[in-house]
Amino acid sequence: MSDEKKTIPGSGSGAGLLPKLKSEVEQKGYLSRETMAGVAGRVDLPLNSVYGVASFYTYLPVSVVGKNVIKVCNCLPCEMKQASVVVEGIRREIGIGPGQTTPDGKFTLELVGCIGACDQAPAMLINDRLYGNLTAEGIAGILKSY
Repeated sequence: MSDEKKTIPGSGSGAGLLPKLKSEVEQKGYLSRETMAGVAGRVDLPLNSVYGVASFYTYLPVSVVGKNVIKVCNCLPCEMKQASVVVEGIRREIGIGPGQTTPDGKFTLELVGCIGACDQAPAMLINDRLYGNLTAEGIAGILKSY
């Protein structure tokens, strides 16, 4: 009997999965099914495991997103400080709601869990830039700068 360790295809360790997924997003803007399947093959994991990881992290979009991704925090501290006013202000300014992208592909709006800015609630991220202590009036100026 051989002392070689036998492995089942698709039972890999997944080493380097997150950096590979992030790199794909940087190159392509989002993770298509085909892209995730390719990564799954490279890290020796089943596609459903790769999708599970990708869909868990809000910074790894699994569908086409706009050039500027707006993430509005909807955790309890932000909700208590009127995060809904921020969402409504965005809706008024650019005409989209959560989960939508503007027709010109310039913006996508997402509601996300904590973005780590509870001390600045209500808060949002546009791409990697944080905006805190938001008011309905301030949103228009922020969006126009993009």
